[in-house]
Amino acid sequence: MAERLAALGRQVRAEDSTFFSDRRVEMFRRQVEQTKDLRLLLDLRGKLAGELLRSGRSEEALREFEDTHQLAARNGFALSPQHQATYETQRALCHLRIAEQQNCQHHHNPESCLFPIRGGGVHQLAGGSRAAADILAALLDSNPDDLRARWLLNVAHMTLGEYPEKVPGRWLMPPRLFESEHDIKRFPNVAGALGLEAEGLAGGAIVEDFDGDGFLDVATSSWGLEDQLRLFRNNGDGTFTERTREAGITGIVGGLNMVQTDYNNDGRPDIFVIRGGWWDNVGRFPDSLLRNNGDGTFDDVTEEAGMLSYHPSQTAAWFDFDGDGWLDVFIGNESRAGDPHPCELYRNNGNGTFTECAARFGLAVIAYVKGVASGDFNNDGRPDLYLSIRPGANRLYRNDGPVPKGGAATDGWRFTDVAAQAGVIEPEYSFPTWFFDFDNDGWQDIFVAGYAIRNVGDIAADYLGLPHPAELPRLYRNRGDGTFTNVTVAMGLNRVLYTMGSNFGDLDNDGWLDFYLGTGDPDLGTLLPNLMFRNDAGRRFQDVTTAGGFGHLQKGHGVSFADLDNDGDQDVYIDIGGAYPTDKFRNALFLNPGHGHHWLKLRFEGVKSNRPGIGVRLRAEVDTPQGPRAIYKTVNTGGSFGANPFRQEIGLGAANVVRVLEVIWPATGLRQTFKDLPANQCYHIREGATKPVPVPLQPLVFPADPQTLP
Repeated sequence: MAERLAALGRQVRAEDSTFFSDRRVEMFRRQVEQTKDLRLLLDLRGKLAGELLRSGRSEEALREFEDTHQLAARNGFALSPQHQATYETQRALCHLRIAEQQNCQHHHNPESCLFPIRGGGVHQLAGGSRAAADILAALLDSNPDDLRARWLLNVAHMTLGEYPEKVPGRWLMPPRLFESEHDIKRFPNVAGALGLEAEGLAGGAIVEDFDGDGFLDVATSSWGLEDQLRLFRNNGDGTFTERTREAGITGIVGGLNMVQTDYNNDGRPDIFVIRGGWWDNVGRFPDSLLRNNGDGTFDDVTEEAGMLSYHPSQTAAWFDFDGDGWLDVFIGNESRAGDPHPCELYRNNGNGTFTECAARFGLAVIAYVKGVASGDFNNDGRPDLYLSIRPGANRLYRNDGPVPKGGAATDGWRFTDVAAQAGVIEPEYSFPTWFFDFDNDGWQDIFVAGYAIRNVGDIAADYLGLPHPAELPRLYRNRGDGTFTNVTVAMGLNRVLYTMGSNFGDLDNDGWLDFYLGTGDPDLGTLLPNLMFRNDAGRRFQDVTTAGGFGHLQKGHGVSFADLDNDGDQDVYIDIGGAYPTDKFRNALFLNPGHGHHWLKLRFEGVKSNRPGIGVRLRAEVDTPQGPRAIYKTVNTGGSFGANPFRQEIGLGAANVVRVLEVIWPATGLRQTFKDLPANQCYHIREGATKPVPVPLQPLVFPADPQTLP
């Protein structure tokens, strides 16, 4: 596979995709040298300047933009007001990139790029941001309605340590706009102290115990054609060590997303790497199935497993759709007009191989699929699928099970799209999605993020309460009758959440599921904070971004909620980086400061059901001062972009005993009931066993930078 990926990477030409700026710089240089027509020359030099900026050569880009502008002026080419504004904006972006490279990248610290920027995030080398602020202020003087310039001006003053005092009053984005709605306490970024600051472009993240020692490890990817997948082992002493070479995965490159599985039911988590997303026809790169050998190494078994195919994708869901105890996988591929890439469904044969059967079962969807999630929305014991599509109506495929003899010729299984009657087709432009029971009523709800803005000015408009055309998210509450209610407004989420990577967990162990959204797009000017939302007992979601220190301005991708230090509360790991070569950044790990609540951890061992227990339904009954309550959870890896561990981590609030724990297994429907489990422990639950087995976990002490602590 390493040789195959290297060969495919060499075949990609500069003209094939706008994302390969390093290669495109040389292409445009050659064209500039060969061009005699002045008008064409100006156009080509403008394109060259843009590629220089996106490739990371920001000072060269600035000179090229300015020289081209002067050449046009000397030859009588007057720019329209619109083109002049575009030119000035590009100059400002060059200065902002220079500032970021000199400060956030070359002199990185735990507070770098945390919005609103302050403390260690303030730039020590101020020239770039100062020049950008001057240009942006002049732009606003000539066009007061330029909300993009207004947003970037406020960011520039933040990096200078001058926000809000020195932002001109008429352009100020007031600090109250960014205040949190609840004090979740500060989560310091300790990735650097732990050696987990893997630097790269957009990519995936998995937190999982890959070696079975009781400590959670980290895998991270980056989508560049030469970007190495990386594996970090938790040493069990408060440190991590990179084990990429030792794992035998050198040369396994690329991958915008990853998710773990246990395709062969051996109890060792495997890795599935998904490639080609956003690249359209250029993205005909194979995915990778990496088998965990149990000795610290992985083998790429994609071809021998019968899964070698060439389609652009970034999303997949592992689920046992036919209830045979073996995990199958649905891959959401990306089709454009004239370039169809049907989605794939690989049925697990139970012998290490798979059979592709999407067309037979009605799932060979041809659309631009950006997110896939599996959940049993109607509680019939069969996992269903939700597909997020951009653009177009989203799909909810109900798993109808085996077709009776004499039924339709679907070779034994049927999926039916019921999205329209269920009321879950929106938004038209969407991206990540997931099933979760946010209101703890025992029915899986759906979150799906909107993904369409004109530019970062739409973010400013949303904060200011001004009209804009940006796509909004949808939160659908399950009615329990096969239909859903759109509760986005009622739950406080009717705002622009321009989301890519994301996932959910329980920040404060109160038994209500929260979520984190990684925001952004390839545009270098799309600088907006990643967002964290706390679930206020199912009544509303509260923005806790600034209180928790989660508002990273860099592009957010794979997200994992996981208790990496085994102290009982979930930390948050996020893969950070953009699409273009210049937009590399360092990943972050936000360490949970603790909130004094109790918890329960559960490890599953399927016997007739799949080994890791994906699809197991949980119900924990606890007593509280307000009376008894139930907490519901389904075993999965979380959202559609980033992966939580198989080990379930459940907050119990003030309850120190789980009065009743009910476990329902997916393949058999077996229902296990355990009573009076002491909290703050991890238990191993085997399908069919009469008792859960306590599993001792060793808490770890992670170092934290004092600058980041409250």
